[in-house]
Amino acid sequence: MAENTPSDFIRAIVAEDMRTNKYGGRVHTRFPPEPNGYPQLGHAKSICLNYGIAEEHGGKYNLRFDDTNPTRESTEYVDAIKEGIRWLGFDWEDREFYASDYFDQLYEHAEQLIQMGKAYVDDLSAEEIREYRGTLTEPGRNSPFRDRSVEENLDLFRRMRAGEFDEGSRVLRARIDMASPNIVMRDPVLYRILKASHHRTGDKWVIYPLYDFTHCISDSIEGITHSICTLEFENNRALYDWILDTLDLYHPQQIEFAWLKLSYTILGKRYLRRLVSEGHVAGWDDPRLPTLQALRRRGYTPQAIRAFMDGIGVSKSNSVVDLGLLEHYLRQDLNQRAPRVMGVLRPLKVVIDNYPEGQVEWMEAVNNPEDPAAGKRQVPFSRVLYIEQEDFREDPPRKFFRLAPGREVRLRYAYFVTCTDVVKNDQGEVVELHCTYDPATRGGDAPDGRKVKATLHWVSAEHAVDAEVRMYDRLFLKEDPFDAPEGQDFIANLNPDSLEVLTGCKVEPSVADKAAGYSCQFERQGYFCMDPDSTEGHPVFNLTVALRDTWARIQSRRG
Repeated sequence: MAENTPSDFIRAIVAEDMRTNKYGGRVHTRFPPEPNGYPQLGHAKSICLNYGIAEEHGGKYNLRFDDTNPTRESTEYVDAIKEGIRWLGFDWEDREFYASDYFDQLYEHAEQLIQMGKAYVDDLSAEEIREYRGTLTEPGRNSPFRDRSVEENLDLFRRMRAGEFDEGSRVLRARIDMASPNIVMRDPVLYRILKASHHRTGDKWVIYPLYDFTHCISDSIEGITHSICTLEFENNRALYDWILDTLDLYHPQQIEFAWLKLSYTILGKRYLRRLVSEGHVAGWDDPRLPTLQALRRRGYTPQAIRAFMDGIGVSKSNSVVDLGLLEHYLRQDLNQRAPRVMGVLRPLKVVIDNYPEGQVEWMEAVNNPEDPAAGKRQVPFSRVLYIEQEDFREDPPRKFFRLAPGREVRLRYAYFVTCTDVVKNDQGEVVELHCTYDPATRGGDAPDGRKVKATLHWVSAEHAVDAEVRMYDRLFLKEDPFDAPEGQDFIANLNPDSLEVLTGCKVEPSVADKAAGYSCQFERQGYFCMDPDSTEGHPVFNLTVALRDTWARIQSRRG
Protein backbone atom coordinates (compact mmCIF):
# COMPACT_ATOMS: atom_id res chain seq x y z
CA MET A 1 0.00 0.00 0.00
CA ALA A 2 1.36 3.44 -0.93
CA GLU A 3 2.56 5.72 1.87
CA ASN A 4 -0.01 8.42 1.05
CA THR A 5 -2.94 5.97 1.02
CA PRO A 6 -5.73 7.07 3.41
CA SER A 7 -6.02 5.01 6.60
CA ASP A 8 -9.36 4.01 8.11
CA PHE A 9 -11.08 1.13 9.89
CA ILE A 10 -12.27 -0.49 6.65
CA ARG A 11 -8.79 -0.49 5.16
CA ALA A 12 -7.54 -1.97 8.43
CA ILE A 13 -10.05 -4.84 8.07
CA VAL A 14 -9.02 -5.44 4.47
CA ALA A 15 -5.33 -5.35 5.39
CA GLU A 16 -5.90 -7.94 8.12
CA ASP A 17 -7.83 -10.16 5.69
CA MET A 18 -4.93 -9.93 3.29
CA ARG A 19 -2.50 -10.84 6.06
CA THR A 20 -4.51 -13.90 7.05
CA ASN A 21 -5.27 -14.85 3.42
CA LYS A 22 -8.98 -14.85 4.26
CA TYR A 23 -10.11 -14.67 0.64
CA GLY A 24 -7.08 -16.27 -0.93
CA GLY A 25 -5.33 -12.93 -1.26
CA ARG A 26 -8.21 -11.41 -3.22
CA VAL A 27 -9.83 -8.00 -2.83
CA HIS A 28 -12.98 -7.58 -4.87
CA THR A 29 -15.35 -4.65 -4.17
CA ARG A 30 -18.37 -3.21 -5.93
CA PHE A 31 -20.47 -0.09 -6.20
CA PRO A 32 -24.16 -1.17 -6.25
CA PRO A 33 -26.38 1.85 -7.02
CA GLU A 34 -30.10 1.65 -7.57
CA PRO A 35 -30.77 3.32 -10.96
CA ASN A 36 -33.56 5.54 -9.65
CA GLY A 37 -31.82 8.91 -9.71
CA TYR A 38 -28.67 10.74 -10.73
CA PRO A 39 -25.45 10.05 -8.79
CA GLN A 40 -24.59 12.54 -6.07
CA LEU A 41 -21.77 13.25 -3.63
CA GLY A 42 -22.83 10.46 -1.28
CA HIS A 43 -22.40 8.03 -4.16
CA ALA A 44 -19.04 9.61 -4.93
CA LYS A 45 -17.85 8.76 -1.41
CA SER A 46 -18.81 5.10 -1.91
CA ILE A 47 -17.29 5.02 -5.40
CA CYS A 48 -13.99 6.48 -4.20
CA LEU A 49 -13.88 4.11 -1.22
CA ASN A 50 -14.72 0.91 -3.09
CA TYR A 51 -12.53 1.65 -6.08
CA GLY A 52 -9.69 2.96 -3.93
CA ILE A 53 -9.52 -0.15 -1.73
CA ALA A 54 -9.55 -2.46 -4.74
CA GLU A 55 -6.87 -0.44 -6.53
CA GLU A 56 -4.63 -0.31 -3.46
CA HIS A 57 -4.50 -4.11 -3.35
CA GLY A 58 -4.42 -4.82 -7.07
CA GLY A 59 -7.98 -6.11 -6.81
CA LYS A 60 -11.15 -5.81 -8.85
CA TYR A 61 -14.05 -3.38 -8.77
CA ASN A 62 -17.53 -4.11 -10.10
CA LEU A 63 -20.31 -1.77 -11.10
CA ARG A 64 -23.62 -3.45 -10.35
CA PHE A 65 -27.02 -1.87 -10.73
CA ASP A 66 -29.48 -3.14 -8.12
CA ASP A 67 -32.41 -2.72 -10.49
CA THR A 68 -35.20 -4.46 -8.57
CA ASN A 69 -37.88 -1.75 -8.62
CA PRO A 70 -39.03 -1.10 -12.21
CA THR A 71 -41.50 1.57 -11.13
CA ARG A 72 -38.67 4.01 -10.37
CA GLU A 73 -35.77 2.89 -12.54
CA SER A 74 -34.76 3.80 -16.09
CA THR A 75 -31.90 3.67 -18.57
CA GLU A 76 -31.57 7.45 -18.15
CA TYR A 77 -30.41 6.90 -14.58
CA VAL A 78 -28.17 3.99 -15.59
CA ASP A 79 -26.44 6.18 -18.17
CA ALA A 80 -26.13 9.08 -15.72
CA ILE A 81 -24.49 6.88 -13.09
CA LYS A 82 -21.99 5.45 -15.58
CA GLU A 83 -21.20 8.93 -16.87
CA GLY A 84 -20.63 10.19 -13.32
CA ILE A 85 -18.28 7.36 -12.40
CA ARG A 86 -16.22 7.84 -15.55
CA TRP A 87 -16.04 11.58 -14.90
CA LEU A 88 -14.66 10.90 -11.43
CA GLY A 89 -11.88 8.96 -13.16
CA PHE A 90 -12.82 5.36 -12.38
CA ASP A 91 -13.17 2.39 -14.70
CA TRP A 92 -14.99 -0.86 -13.99
CA GLU A 93 -13.51 -2.42 -17.16
CA ASP A 94 -15.73 -5.31 -18.32
CA ARG A 95 -17.40 -5.83 -14.95
CA GLU A 96 -20.76 -4.12 -15.47
CA PHE A 97 -23.54 -6.16 -13.91
CA TYR A 98 -27.22 -5.84 -13.07
CA ALA A 99 -29.29 -7.52 -10.39
CA SER A 100 -31.71 -8.26 -13.22
CA ASP A 101 -28.97 -10.51 -14.68
CA TYR A 102 -29.64 -12.79 -11.72
CA PHE A 103 -33.44 -12.79 -11.61
CA ASP A 104 -33.65 -16.46 -12.61
CA GLN A 105 -31.10 -17.50 -9.97
CA LEU A 106 -32.79 -15.36 -7.35
CA TYR A 107 -36.11 -17.00 -8.10
CA GLU A 108 -34.53 -20.45 -7.79
CA HIS A 109 -33.06 -19.51 -4.40
CA ALA A 110 -36.47 -18.26 -3.27
CA GLU A 111 -38.03 -21.62 -4.16
CA GLN A 112 -35.13 -23.30 -2.35
CA LEU A 113 -36.00 -21.38 0.83
CA ILE A 114 -39.64 -22.42 0.49
CA GLN A 115 -38.63 -26.07 0.10
CA MET A 116 -36.47 -25.77 3.21
CA GLY A 117 -39.42 -24.40 5.17
CA LYS A 118 -37.63 -21.07 5.48
CA ALA A 119 -40.03 -18.94 3.42
CA TYR A 120 -43.78 -18.67 2.97
CA VAL A 121 -46.37 -16.79 0.94
CA ASP A 122 -48.27 -14.29 3.06
CA ASP A 123 -51.69 -12.78 2.24
CA LEU A 124 -51.45 -9.96 4.77
CA SER A 125 -51.52 -6.43 3.34
CA ALA A 126 -48.50 -4.15 3.75
CA GLU A 127 -50.27 -2.30 6.55
CA GLU A 128 -51.15 -5.55 8.34
CA ILE A 129 -47.55 -6.79 8.03
CA ARG A 130 -46.39 -3.61 9.77
CA GLU A 131 -48.96 -4.12 12.55
CA TYR A 132 -47.94 -7.75 13.06
CA ARG A 133 -44.24 -6.87 13.13
CA GLY A 134 -44.41 -5.33 16.60
CA THR A 135 -42.23 -2.55 17.99
CA LEU A 136 -38.79 -2.10 19.47
CA THR A 137 -40.22 -3.03 22.88
CA GLU A 138 -42.89 -5.54 21.84
CA PRO A 139 -42.35 -8.77 19.86
CA GLY A 140 -44.18 -9.35 16.61
CA ARG A 141 -47.00 -11.83 15.99
CA ASN A 142 -46.98 -14.68 13.56
CA SER A 143 -48.97 -14.19 10.40
CA PRO A 144 -52.03 -16.50 10.18
CA PHE A 145 -50.52 -17.71 6.87
CA ARG A 146 -47.09 -18.51 8.32
CA ASP A 147 -47.72 -22.24 8.69
CA ARG A 148 -48.81 -23.03 5.17
CA SER A 149 -47.32 -26.25 3.81
CA VAL A 150 -44.30 -26.28 1.54
CA GLU A 151 -46.51 -27.52 -1.30
CA GLU A 152 -49.06 -24.74 -0.87
CA ASN A 153 -46.34 -22.10 -0.66
CA LEU A 154 -44.62 -23.38 -3.80
CA ASP A 155 -47.92 -23.41 -5.66
CA LEU A 156 -48.83 -19.88 -4.58
CA PHE A 157 -45.35 -18.53 -5.33
CA ARG A 158 -45.38 -20.01 -8.81
CA ARG A 159 -48.83 -18.55 -9.41
CA MET A 160 -47.50 -15.18 -8.22
CA ARG A 161 -44.83 -15.47 -10.89
CA ALA A 162 -47.48 -16.41 -13.47
CA GLY A 163 -49.34 -13.16 -12.76
CA GLU A 164 -52.49 -14.66 -11.27
CA PHE A 165 -52.68 -12.29 -8.31
CA ASP A 166 -53.09 -8.53 -7.94
CA GLU A 167 -50.35 -6.23 -6.70
CA GLY A 168 -50.34 -6.03 -2.91
CA SER A 169 -52.36 -9.22 -2.49
CA ARG A 170 -49.47 -11.54 -1.63
CA VAL A 171 -45.74 -11.43 -0.80
CA LEU A 172 -43.05 -13.99 -0.09
CA ARG A 173 -41.55 -13.69 3.40
CA ALA A 174 -38.62 -15.35 5.08
CA ARG A 175 -39.59 -17.50 8.08
CA ILE A 176 -37.10 -16.44 10.76
CA ASP A 177 -38.27 -15.15 14.17
CA MET A 178 -41.13 -12.76 14.87
CA ALA A 179 -39.77 -12.22 18.40
CA SER A 180 -36.25 -11.25 17.26
CA PRO A 181 -34.91 -8.11 18.99
CA ASN A 182 -33.76 -7.04 15.49
CA ILE A 183 -36.98 -6.01 13.72
CA VAL A 184 -35.31 -6.62 10.35
CA MET A 185 -35.30 -10.34 11.19
CA ARG A 186 -39.05 -10.55 11.88
CA ASP A 187 -39.98 -12.46 8.76
CA PRO A 188 -38.82 -9.86 6.20
CA VAL A 189 -40.45 -9.65 2.77
CA LEU A 190 -38.33 -11.21 0.01
CA TYR A 191 -40.60 -10.83 -3.07
CA ARG A 192 -43.55 -8.65 -3.99
CA ILE A 193 -45.90 -8.45 -6.97
CA LEU A 194 -45.16 -5.52 -9.31
CA LYS A 195 -46.88 -5.61 -12.68
CA ALA A 196 -44.54 -3.09 -14.24
CA SER A 197 -42.27 -3.24 -17.25
CA HIS A 198 -38.57 -3.44 -16.40
CA HIS A 199 -36.06 -1.31 -18.29
CA ARG A 200 -34.00 -4.41 -19.14
CA THR A 201 -36.24 -7.49 -18.80
CA GLY A 202 -39.40 -5.93 -20.18
CA ASP A 203 -42.56 -7.80 -19.13
CA LYS A 204 -40.91 -11.13 -18.37
CA TRP A 205 -41.41 -10.71 -14.61
CA VAL A 206 -44.37 -9.59 -12.53
CA ILE A 207 -42.71 -10.40 -9.22
CA TYR A 208 -39.50 -8.70 -8.12
CA PRO A 209 -37.08 -9.45 -5.27
CA LEU A 210 -36.48 -6.86 -2.59
CA TYR A 211 -33.11 -5.24 -2.12
CA ASP A 212 -32.06 -7.21 0.97
CA PHE A 213 -32.64 -10.55 -0.75
CA THR A 214 -31.04 -9.46 -4.01
CA HIS A 215 -28.01 -7.68 -2.64
CA CYS A 216 -26.32 -10.46 -0.70
CA ILE A 217 -26.90 -13.12 -3.36
CA SER A 218 -25.59 -10.80 -6.08
CA ASP A 219 -22.46 -10.18 -3.99
CA SER A 220 -22.06 -13.93 -3.61
CA ILE A 221 -22.50 -14.67 -7.31
CA GLU A 222 -19.88 -12.06 -8.23
CA GLY A 223 -17.32 -13.27 -5.70
CA ILE A 224 -17.21 -9.98 -3.81
CA THR A 225 -14.89 -10.11 -0.81
CA HIS A 226 -15.88 -6.95 1.06
CA SER A 227 -19.45 -5.69 0.69
CA ILE A 228 -19.06 -2.08 1.81
CA CYS A 229 -22.29 -0.17 2.45
CA THR A 230 -23.58 2.74 4.47
CA LEU A 231 -24.52 2.68 8.12
CA GLU A 232 -28.29 2.40 7.67
CA PHE A 233 -27.72 -1.22 6.57
CA GLU A 234 -26.02 -2.20 9.84
CA ASN A 235 -29.14 -3.92 11.20
CA ASN A 236 -29.67 -5.57 7.81
CA ARG A 237 -26.32 -7.35 8.09
CA ALA A 238 -28.01 -10.07 10.16
CA LEU A 239 -30.37 -10.75 7.25
CA TYR A 240 -27.48 -10.61 4.76
CA ASP A 241 -25.72 -13.31 6.77
CA TRP A 242 -28.89 -15.37 7.36
CA ILE A 243 -29.77 -15.61 3.67
CA LEU A 244 -26.27 -16.64 2.57
CA ASP A 245 -25.79 -19.07 5.46
CA THR A 246 -29.23 -20.63 5.07
CA LEU A 247 -28.68 -21.15 1.34
CA ASP A 248 -25.08 -22.27 1.99
CA LEU A 249 -23.66 -19.78 -0.49
CA TYR A 250 -20.23 -18.13 -0.71
CA HIS A 251 -20.25 -15.42 1.94
CA PRO A 252 -18.67 -11.97 1.51
CA GLN A 253 -18.17 -9.73 4.53
CA GLN A 254 -20.54 -6.77 4.89
CA ILE A 255 -18.93 -3.67 6.42
CA GLU A 256 -20.83 -0.45 7.16
CA PHE A 257 -19.53 3.11 7.18
CA ALA A 258 -21.12 6.48 7.89
CA TRP A 259 -22.77 8.06 4.90
CA LEU A 260 -21.89 11.55 3.75
CA LYS A 261 -23.92 14.43 5.17
CA LEU A 262 -23.11 17.99 4.10
CA SER A 263 -24.35 21.21 5.65
CA TYR A 264 -26.81 23.26 3.58
CA THR A 265 -27.24 20.22 1.33
CA ILE A 266 -29.66 17.35 0.74
CA LEU A 267 -28.32 14.13 -0.76
CA GLY A 268 -31.27 11.74 -0.49
CA LYS A 269 -32.53 10.74 -3.93
CA ARG A 270 -36.21 10.97 -3.05
CA TYR A 271 -35.70 14.58 -1.93
CA LEU A 272 -33.66 15.40 -5.02
CA ARG A 273 -36.39 13.85 -7.17
CA ARG A 274 -38.92 16.09 -5.50
CA LEU A 275 -36.83 19.22 -6.11
CA VAL A 276 -36.61 18.27 -9.78
CA SER A 277 -40.20 17.10 -10.29
CA GLU A 278 -41.74 20.13 -8.54
CA GLY A 279 -39.60 22.57 -10.51
CA HIS A 280 -37.64 24.02 -7.59
CA VAL A 281 -34.54 23.48 -9.72
CA ALA A 282 -34.09 23.28 -13.49
CA GLY A 283 -33.25 19.57 -13.66
CA TRP A 284 -30.90 16.93 -12.33
CA ASP A 285 -27.92 18.94 -13.59
CA ASP A 286 -28.98 22.25 -12.05
CA PRO A 287 -25.70 23.66 -10.66
CA ARG A 288 -27.27 24.15 -7.23
CA LEU A 289 -27.71 20.40 -6.73
CA PRO A 290 -25.12 17.95 -5.32
CA THR A 291 -25.44 15.53 -8.26
CA LEU A 292 -22.23 14.80 -10.14
CA GLN A 293 -23.75 16.15 -13.36
CA ALA A 294 -24.70 19.39 -11.59
CA LEU A 295 -21.28 19.76 -9.98
CA ARG A 296 -19.56 19.15 -13.30
CA ARG A 297 -21.75 21.78 -14.97
CA ARG A 298 -20.96 24.22 -12.19
CA GLY A 299 -17.22 23.72 -12.67
CA TYR A 300 -16.24 21.29 -9.91
CA THR A 301 -13.34 19.05 -10.79
CA PRO A 302 -13.13 15.30 -10.15
CA GLN A 303 -9.71 15.88 -8.59
CA ALA A 304 -11.20 18.22 -5.98
CA ILE A 305 -14.00 15.79 -5.14
CA ARG A 306 -11.57 12.87 -4.74
CA ALA A 307 -9.27 14.98 -2.57
CA PHE A 308 -12.24 15.97 -0.41
CA MET A 309 -13.28 12.34 0.02
CA ASP A 310 -9.73 11.39 1.03
CA GLY A 311 -9.63 14.35 3.40
CA ILE A 312 -12.85 13.59 5.31
CA GLY A 313 -11.97 9.90 5.62
CA VAL A 314 -14.26 7.05 6.63
CA SER A 315 -16.02 6.83 9.97
CA LYS A 316 -18.31 4.47 11.89
CA SER A 317 -20.54 7.28 13.17
CA ASN A 318 -22.68 9.77 11.28
CA SER A 319 -21.72 13.44 11.38
CA VAL A 320 -22.24 16.54 9.27
CA VAL A 321 -19.36 17.83 7.14
CA ASP A 322 -19.15 21.59 6.60
CA LEU A 323 -19.83 22.50 2.98
CA GLY A 324 -17.03 25.04 3.35
CA LEU A 325 -14.54 22.18 3.54
CA LEU A 326 -15.60 20.87 0.13
CA GLU A 327 -15.29 24.40 -1.27
CA HIS A 328 -11.83 24.66 0.28
CA TYR A 329 -10.62 21.56 -1.59
CA LEU A 330 -12.20 22.93 -4.76
CA ARG A 331 -10.39 26.26 -4.44
CA GLN A 332 -7.11 24.50 -3.80
CA ASP A 333 -7.49 22.49 -7.00
CA LEU A 334 -8.76 25.33 -9.20
CA ASN A 335 -6.06 27.66 -7.92
CA GLN A 336 -3.49 25.34 -9.48
CA ARG A 337 -5.22 24.65 -12.79
CA ALA A 338 -7.64 27.48 -13.67
CA PRO A 339 -6.35 30.24 -16.00
CA ARG A 340 -6.95 33.82 -14.92
CA VAL A 341 -9.27 36.07 -16.93
CA MET A 342 -10.55 39.60 -16.42
CA GLY A 343 -14.31 39.81 -16.31
CA VAL A 344 -16.51 42.69 -15.18
CA LEU A 345 -19.85 41.52 -13.79
CA ARG A 346 -21.53 44.89 -13.17
CA PRO A 347 -19.88 47.26 -15.63
CA LEU A 348 -19.17 50.93 -15.09
CA LYS A 349 -17.85 52.85 -18.12
CA VAL A 350 -14.49 54.60 -17.80
CA VAL A 351 -13.12 57.05 -20.38
CA ILE A 352 -9.40 57.90 -20.22
CA ASP A 353 -9.44 61.42 -21.61
CA ASN A 354 -5.72 61.77 -22.32
CA TYR A 355 -5.37 58.35 -23.97
CA PRO A 356 -5.14 58.61 -27.81
CA GLU A 357 -8.42 57.89 -29.57
CA GLY A 358 -8.30 54.77 -31.75
CA GLN A 359 -5.12 53.49 -30.10
CA VAL A 360 -4.99 49.90 -28.84
CA GLU A 361 -2.18 48.43 -26.78
CA TRP A 362 -1.76 44.77 -25.94
CA MET A 363 -0.79 44.21 -22.36
CA GLU A 364 1.00 41.08 -21.22
CA ALA A 365 -0.97 39.17 -18.59
CA VAL A 366 -0.06 36.09 -16.58
CA ASN A 367 -2.34 33.11 -17.22
CA ASN A 368 -1.81 31.48 -13.84
CA PRO A 369 0.74 32.66 -11.25
CA GLU A 370 0.58 29.20 -9.63
CA ASP A 371 1.57 27.46 -12.87
CA PRO A 372 4.55 28.97 -14.75
CA ALA A 373 3.97 26.52 -17.60
CA ALA A 374 0.60 28.16 -18.28
CA GLY A 375 2.44 31.07 -19.91
CA LYS A 376 1.11 34.52 -20.69
CA ARG A 377 -1.51 36.15 -22.92
CA GLN A 378 -2.11 39.52 -24.56
CA VAL A 379 -5.00 41.66 -23.30
CA PRO A 380 -6.20 44.70 -25.32
CA PHE A 381 -6.23 48.14 -23.69
CA SER A 382 -8.01 51.17 -25.17
CA ARG A 383 -9.40 54.61 -24.32
CA VAL A 384 -12.78 53.32 -23.10
CA LEU A 385 -12.88 50.59 -20.45
CA TYR A 386 -15.23 48.91 -18.04
CA ILE A 387 -14.56 48.45 -14.34
CA GLU A 388 -16.76 47.04 -11.58
CA GLN A 389 -19.38 49.41 -10.19
CA GLU A 390 -18.34 48.43 -6.67
CA ASP A 391 -14.78 49.58 -7.37
CA PHE A 392 -15.86 53.25 -7.35
CA ARG A 393 -17.31 55.42 -4.60
CA GLU A 394 -18.06 59.09 -5.07
CA ASP A 395 -17.90 59.59 -1.31
CA PRO A 396 -15.63 56.74 -0.19
CA PRO A 397 -15.92 55.43 3.35
CA ARG A 398 -12.88 54.97 5.55
CA LYS A 399 -10.61 52.14 4.40
CA PHE A 400 -12.09 52.15 0.89
CA PHE A 401 -8.94 52.34 -1.24
CA ARG A 402 -10.36 51.81 -4.70
CA LEU A 403 -11.28 54.50 -7.22
CA ALA A 404 -12.80 57.81 -6.05
CA PRO A 405 -12.69 61.41 -7.31
CA GLY A 406 -9.11 62.63 -7.34
CA ARG A 407 -7.72 59.23 -6.36
CA GLU A 408 -5.11 57.25 -8.30
CA VAL A 409 -5.29 53.45 -8.65
CA ARG A 410 -3.56 50.79 -10.72
CA LEU A 411 -5.29 49.02 -13.62
CA ARG A 412 -3.93 45.50 -13.58
CA TYR A 413 -1.18 44.88 -16.17
CA ALA A 414 -1.76 48.42 -17.55
CA TYR A 415 -1.42 51.94 -16.09
CA PHE A 416 -2.05 54.13 -13.10
CA VAL A 417 -5.22 56.19 -13.62
CA THR A 418 -6.76 59.08 -11.67
CA CYS A 419 -10.47 59.87 -11.57
CA THR A 420 -11.16 63.44 -12.70
CA ASP A 421 -14.91 63.58 -13.34
CA VAL A 422 -18.16 61.73 -12.66
CA VAL A 423 -21.19 61.54 -14.99
CA LYS A 424 -24.64 60.78 -13.57
CA ASN A 425 -28.02 60.06 -15.09
CA ASP A 426 -31.31 61.79 -14.24
CA GLN A 427 -31.77 59.52 -11.23
CA GLY A 428 -28.42 60.60 -9.80
CA GLU A 429 -26.76 57.25 -10.54
CA VAL A 430 -23.13 57.19 -11.61
CA VAL A 431 -23.00 55.94 -15.22
CA GLU A 432 -19.57 57.06 -16.43
CA LEU A 433 -16.19 58.08 -15.08
CA HIS A 434 -13.53 60.20 -16.69
CA CYS A 435 -9.91 59.58 -15.82
CA THR A 436 -6.39 60.44 -16.87
CA TYR A 437 -3.55 57.97 -17.11
CA ASP A 438 0.19 58.20 -16.55
CA PRO A 439 1.96 56.82 -19.66
CA ALA A 440 5.11 56.22 -17.60
CA THR A 441 3.36 53.53 -15.54
CA ARG A 442 2.83 51.01 -18.36
CA GLY A 443 2.84 47.50 -16.93
CA GLY A 444 1.51 48.72 -13.60
CA ASP A 445 4.55 50.24 -11.89
CA ALA A 446 5.60 53.88 -11.42
CA PRO A 447 9.25 54.69 -12.26
CA ASP A 448 9.32 57.31 -9.51
CA GLY A 449 8.41 54.62 -6.96
CA ARG A 450 5.06 56.06 -5.89
CA LYS A 451 2.56 53.54 -4.61
CA VAL A 452 -1.18 53.09 -4.88
CA LYS A 453 -3.37 51.13 -2.50
CA ALA A 454 -5.64 49.36 -5.00
CA THR A 455 -5.35 47.39 -8.21
CA LEU A 456 -8.51 47.03 -10.30
CA HIS A 457 -9.42 44.60 -13.05
CA TRP A 458 -10.93 45.99 -16.25
CA VAL A 459 -11.99 45.12 -19.79
CA SER A 460 -11.55 47.15 -22.98
CA ALA A 461 -15.01 48.28 -24.15
CA GLU A 462 -14.11 47.92 -27.81
CA HIS A 463 -12.95 44.32 -27.40
CA ALA A 464 -15.23 43.11 -24.61
CA VAL A 465 -17.26 39.94 -25.03
CA ASP A 466 -20.82 40.28 -23.74
CA ALA A 467 -21.64 37.46 -21.34
CA GLU A 468 -24.35 36.19 -19.03
CA VAL A 469 -23.18 35.19 -15.58
CA ARG A 470 -25.19 33.01 -13.21
CA MET A 471 -24.30 33.68 -9.60
CA TYR A 472 -25.13 30.64 -7.46
CA ASP A 473 -25.52 30.58 -3.71
CA ARG A 474 -26.42 27.72 -1.38
CA LEU A 475 -29.74 26.09 -2.21
CA PHE A 476 -30.88 26.06 1.44
CA LEU A 477 -30.90 28.77 4.07
CA LYS A 478 -30.13 26.47 7.02
CA GLU A 479 -27.23 24.16 7.75
CA ASP A 480 -29.82 21.43 8.33
CA PRO A 481 -32.42 21.79 5.57
CA PHE A 482 -34.78 19.50 7.51
CA ASP A 483 -34.91 21.94 10.43
CA ALA A 484 -38.20 23.41 9.23
CA PRO A 485 -41.09 25.15 11.04
CA GLU A 486 -43.76 22.88 12.47
CA GLY A 487 -46.05 21.56 9.77
CA GLN A 488 -43.55 22.29 6.98
CA ASP A 489 -40.69 20.35 5.42
CA PHE A 490 -37.32 21.07 3.83
CA ILE A 491 -38.94 22.99 0.96
CA ALA A 492 -39.59 25.83 3.44
CA ASN A 493 -35.82 26.30 3.80
CA LEU A 494 -35.09 26.81 0.10
CA ASN A 495 -33.02 29.92 -0.52
CA PRO A 496 -35.03 32.28 -2.77
CA ASP A 497 -31.77 34.00 -3.74
CA SER A 498 -29.83 30.86 -4.65
CA LEU A 499 -29.57 32.07 -8.28
CA GLU A 500 -28.97 35.59 -9.58
CA VAL A 501 -28.62 36.02 -13.35
CA LEU A 502 -26.42 38.92 -14.48
CA THR A 503 -26.69 40.09 -18.07
CA GLY A 504 -24.52 42.61 -19.88
CA CYS A 505 -21.34 41.38 -18.20
CA LYS A 506 -18.08 42.17 -19.99
CA VAL A 507 -15.28 39.62 -20.37
CA GLU A 508 -11.91 39.88 -22.05
CA PRO A 509 -11.77 38.50 -25.63
CA SER A 510 -9.61 35.49 -24.77
CA VAL A 511 -12.77 33.59 -23.82
CA ALA A 512 -14.46 34.10 -27.20
CA ASP A 513 -13.35 30.75 -28.64
CA LYS A 514 -13.83 28.65 -25.51
CA ALA A 515 -16.30 25.78 -25.25
CA ALA A 516 -18.71 24.59 -22.58
CA GLY A 517 -16.82 23.22 -19.60
CA TYR A 518 -14.04 25.81 -19.80
CA SER A 519 -13.10 26.92 -16.29
CA CYS A 520 -11.26 30.05 -15.28
CA GLN A 521 -10.81 32.54 -12.47
CA PHE A 522 -12.32 35.95 -13.02
CA GLU A 523 -9.68 37.96 -11.19
CA ARG A 524 -10.87 39.29 -7.84
CA GLN A 525 -14.28 37.62 -8.39
CA GLY A 526 -14.13 33.85 -8.16
CA TYR A 527 -13.95 30.73 -10.27
CA PHE A 528 -16.38 30.35 -13.17
CA CYS A 529 -17.26 27.67 -15.70
CA MET A 530 -18.76 28.09 -19.17
CA ASP A 531 -22.23 26.57 -19.30
CA PRO A 532 -23.63 24.38 -22.11
CA ASP A 533 -26.26 27.09 -22.66
CA SER A 534 -23.53 29.23 -24.22
CA THR A 535 -23.90 30.13 -27.87
CA GLU A 536 -21.44 31.58 -30.37
CA GLY A 537 -20.68 35.13 -29.36
CA HIS A 538 -22.67 34.87 -26.13
CA PRO A 539 -20.94 32.84 -23.42
CA VAL A 540 -22.80 31.91 -20.25
CA PHE A 541 -20.72 31.45 -17.12
CA ASN A 542 -21.66 29.72 -13.87
CA LEU A 543 -20.10 30.80 -10.60
CA THR A 544 -18.25 27.72 -9.38
CA VAL A 545 -17.01 29.10 -6.08
CA ALA A 546 -16.05 32.51 -4.73
CA LEU A 547 -12.43 33.32 -3.92
CA ARG A 548 -13.06 33.81 -0.23
CA ASP A 549 -12.07 30.65 1.69
CA THR A 550 -13.71 30.77 5.09
CA TRP A 551 -12.60 27.26 5.98
CA ALA A 552 -8.91 28.01 5.37
CA ARG A 553 -9.11 31.14 7.53
CA ILE A 554 -10.77 29.22 10.36
CA GLN A 555 -8.09 26.55 10.24
CA SER A 556 -5.29 29.11 10.20
CA ARG A 557 -6.72 30.80 13.29
CA ARG A 558 -6.97 27.43 15.03
CA GLY A 559 -3.37 26.72 14.09
